[in-house]
Amino acid sequence: MDQDKPRRHHDIGGVPAFMCKAVDIEPHGLDDFDREVDALRQILGRKGIMSVDELRRGIESIPEADYHRLTYYQRWIRSIADNLLDKGVITEAELVSALARAEGGPAGVPPVAS
Repeated sequence: MDQDKPRRHHDIGGVPAFMCKAVDIEPHGLDDFDREVDALRQILGRKGIMSVDELRRGIESIPEADYHRLTYYQRWIRSIADNLLDKGVITEAELVSALARAEGGPAGVPPVAS
C-alpha cells in the first residue's frame, strides 16, 4: 500500500491501535440475526438484485463512527438497506414502517432511538 496515501477507516490491517487485543480464533456460533442477514444477502444475490461487490462497497461507505460501532452483520444489513434504497427496490417509508413493526411499534411510526 502507498505509504503517502491515507488509509480508509475500514482498512485496519496492521494498525497498532487494533493489534493490542488478541484475536478470538475459537469457533463461535451465529445468532438468528446473523443467519437471517446472511440468508437475505444470498437471496438478493441469487435474484440478481445485489452482488457481493455491492455489499462490500456499501460496508466500506459506512461513516467511520458507525462502522466501528456496528457488529459484522449489522454492517451487512446497513449495506443491504442502503443498496435496496439506492436501487429503488424499497422506499424509505417502507423501511421505516418495517423497522417500526420489528420494534413492536405501529406501522409508519419510526422506532424510538435508544
